[in-house]
Amino acid sequence: MTTNDDQYYIKQIIEGDTKAFTVLVDRYKDLVFTLTLRMLKNREEAEEVAQDTFIKVYKSLNRFKGGSKFSTWIYKIAYNAGLDRLKKNKKHINNVAINEFTAHEVKTIGNALDKLENEEREQAIKKCLDMLPSDDAFLLTLYYYEELTLEEISKTIGLTPNNVKVKLFRSRKKIATILRQQLEPELIEDYERERQ
Repeated sequence: MTTNDDQYYIKQIIEGDTKAFTVLVDRYKDLVFTLTLRMLKNREEAEEVAQDTFIKVYKSLNRFKGGSKFSTWIYKIAYNAGLDRLKKNKKHINNVAINEFTAHEVKTIGNALDKLENEEREQAIKKCLDMLPSDDAFLLTLYYYEELTLEEISKTIGLTPNNVKVKLFRSRKKIATILRQQLEPELIEDYERERQ
């Protein structure tokens, strides 16, 4: 899936081939839903916002000039739609208390995670992402799952790359706190025993 390929379908849609939009929806629907679910923490609302996102994309497709990747443009629309929904619902999400970590504790947690089977690790991380505040979960999803660059994320959420870097650092600290609380204590203890 290349930017040129996206441009081909965008051109077709603008020229009146509405069926070509189905290709773009199929290409990005899972990602948009995942991102909105990370923000809203509610399946039904995430589905509505994902649908709203594609309606907005369709209506403003002629304004996409290709200055950034099409996927970045869609993420930005999904992000803003999610923020609008959060504001509308006036949801207050409990923030995770951040404790200071020593380098040893962070390494211990990371190595304990490495001992989990891949599937268990994936489930543990997704569960912890669901426990994060919306903007942190969204940011980590873009960076780690979608592997967007700091520059691409900065265009998506409207912050400078340096601000994105700071937010990523804080988000990682939050998820480390959650992981620490969620991991089986014996995994950490086992690792510490092995290191002695």
